[in-house]
Amino acid sequence: MTTTVIAPQQATRIDCDRCGVRALSLAILPGGGELAFCGHHGRAHEEHLAAAGAQMVPLP
Repeated sequence: MTTTVIAPQQATRIDCDRCGVRALSLAILPGGGELAFCGHHGRAHEEHLAAAGAQMVPLP
């Protein structure tokens, strides 16, 4: 089975879950749920999230 992740339509500003600045990416977690990250925190956590099976989706 192939899963396609589509970036959500951004009606309002989404903030980084770590520091509160504008999020640039969304991590879709394999067990459900999502985490929003600014550029700095997205890069800092990208490797560990990918190892856990999360998909990183850029936000518009």
